[in-house]
Amino acid sequence: MTDETGDDTAEILTRVDNGIGLITLNRPKAINSLTHSMVDTLRPLLARWHDDDAVRAVVLAGAGERGLCAGGDVVAVYHSARTDGVEVRKFWRDEYLLNAQIGRFAKPYVALMDGIVMGGGVGVSAHANVRVVTDTSKIAMPEVGIGFVPDVGGAYLLSRTPGALGLYAALTGAPFSGADAIALGFADHFVPHDRLGAFTQTIIDDGVDGAVATHGVKPPPSELAAQRHWIDECFAGDTVGDIVAALRAHDASAAHAAADLIATRSPIAVSVTLQAVRRAAKMDTLEDVLVQDYRVSSAAARSHDLVEGIRAQIIDKDRNPKWSPPNLDAVTAADVDAYFAPVDDDLSF
Repeated sequence: MTDETGDDTAEILTRVDNGIGLITLNRPKAINSLTHSMVDTLRPLLARWHDDDAVRAVVLAGAGERGLCAGGDVVAVYHSARTDGVEVRKFWRDEYLLNAQIGRFAKPYVALMDGIVMGGGVGVSAHANVRVVTDTSKIAMPEVGIGFVPDVGGAYLLSRTPGALGLYAALTGAPFSGADAIALGFADHFVPHDRLGAFTQTIIDDGVDGAVATHGVKPPPSELAAQRHWIDECFAGDTVGDIVAALRAHDASAAHAAADLIATRSPIAVSVTLQAVRRAAKMDTLEDVLVQDYRVSSAAARSHDLVEGIRAQIIDKDRNPKWSPPNLDAVTAADVDAYFAPVDDDLSF
């Protein structure tokens, strides 16, 4: 069947085959990074398919070989945040409403988390009720590297991982594997990359359960979960400074590498991230966390570090951001608390 729009150059390709709604994010050169127009296409589409008895399940995939989705369109974020931040806040608002919509989708929603799945890519996949990873999956919430904070409901998942694995992933921004994603609670099933096409066809022919039974395999051991002995110990600290000190003092070389990685991140961003994940642990629903995300993101849009981080990593590519405050010791509790203040247009569901 052809794309419903009849346009194979569209940013979102859709078709229905034997009752299965197939969605392909179609910006392969940008690793399918989400634009506002893509979000605006997905929300009514999912609402329509949710209520359409002829659609039994939904499958989300990414075009190309590089990954499902590398995140949001950070260049657009940069240009908006440099001015008044109005457009990027509109984007985040609609994106978070989409994340909640996916989280409560009542039919099977199968997310193929193949290749790179980061930031906003996690938001459109890891809240699904059938999450599939592969041997090529490379998943991350890397926001602290650009002076931002994990959003799209990521803190809901990060706060519910075994031990402190979620804090490790959030504060370092380091990528983790498909096997790790299952151990962390970001995914459910492991299907070899070279069987994804057959997996999708089996969903069309035989349904989701049949496809999982036919093509799902036991995941390899999680390398991240195997390191909980030092992660749980070191990430128990009250502040990011305490955590970094514990990592530096530990005898595991991986702990020292984690400390080195955190030291490259925005001091205010990692400090807010620690609080965001710990606050999310006490929240009952994904929607509660998304309300917090919108407040934190709105504050980030007004911050120095978001613009500076994107400039250094994406725009100028000098990889030398000048953070403000410049180090963890200079970040105050008031600086952190300000990110969680209600906003005039608080998100509601």
